[in-house]
Amino acid sequence: MVIPLMKQAADEPGTDEQPPLRCGAVWADGAACAVEARRALQAFLAHVPCTGRTPVPAPLAIDAELVVSELVTNAIRHAPGPCGMILRHSDDGLAITVWDTSAEHPVVRKRDGQRFGGHGMHVVHAVSAEVSVASPGVGKQITAYLRTAPDAAPGVDTAAVIDANPAA
Repeated sequence: MVIPLMKQAADEPGTDEQPPLRCGAVWADGAACAVEARRALQAFLAHVPCTGRTPVPAPLAIDAELVVSELVTNAIRHAPGPCGMILRHSDDGLAITVWDTSAEHPVVRKRDGQRFGGHGMHVVHAVSAEVSVASPGVGKQITAYLRTAPDAAPGVDTAAVIDANPAA
């Protein structure tokens, strides 16, 4: 079962841009499902224009679905316990963070066309402008940054992402 945590961030003083829009979901031990995570992403992306923001371009939305599928599937396969996802939309693009209880960082395996599976992190890196892994104390969190503009730098408030992790 997904537990939605949708909220909009407070205005940041001294800036003319809209504050980031954030949404999160938490799954209990054994309850995570990539399909449910994609649905949560789709609902979040559908909500973006309702807040007066520019809709997320379709190619970025498709890439975001790939990232969510791969990261949540990895959390299900490789980490015991609960996991969660935090979505953050800003003028720069979309940040997708998936956290789980395993401290083991993901490995980008050498490409092998004969191997079944094990290509997910290649997909995440291929469609993302940047991928980072953090160890907030318990488990890990992987953040993929998908930019709306090719020259925009991702502006992710990592403290907010870490604070939103109930496993930490």
